Amino acid sequence: MRTMSVSTTESSATLKVDAAANRAARQYTRQEQARRVLWALGRWLIILSPRPCFAWRRMILRLFGAKIGQCVNVYSSSHLYMPWNVEIGDWSALGEHVLIYSLGKVVIGRNVTISYRSHVCAGTHDLSVPTLPLIKEPVVIQDKAWIGTDAFIGPGVVVGAGAVVGARAVVVNNVHALDVVAGNPARVIGCRATS
Repeated sequence: MRTMSVSTTESSATLKVDAAANRAARQYTRQEQARRVLWALGRWLIILSPRPCFAWRRMILRLFGAKIGQCVNVYSSSHLYMPWNVEIGDWSALGEHVLIYSLGKVVIGRNVTISYRSHVCAGTHDLSVPTLPLIKEPVVIQDKAWIGTDAFIGPGVVVGAGAVVGARAVVVNNVHALDVVAGNPARVIGCRATS
């Protein structure tokens, strides 16, 4: 078990965090705020849709600005935070309870699988500034990649074509094409064979 020393406690006392300024800062344009309100209501059209209604969900996501390819499967329990920032290529799938936290752009290629409970995060904060401003870093998951169950893909990450991210991996750096990564933080454990 890690114990905190007095010097650690003293140094945190000098840390400047301005939560009031962070909350007062305009993180989103008025248009984005209006879209978020509409999406909070429109999202129920996805949540309440029966399991096999993939075409219906594709249509609703497109109505809210998502660029959705052909034969994309998004389950009703998946959540695209801001669908207008999301692009998903043909024949890709978002499993049950996937969270696409699309504060910034999220691009998902063709034939990609994002498994149950995975989290794709395109937003963070600048910890070097006391107001902790929002940073909307894009995430790209290239064609034929597979994101395993409960994995986390962090802001600014590119997962290369054909790569595999193991279950519960935490990916905070780019993953090269065909690499197999796992762990926290994710590290290369293998490479997919091409045939």
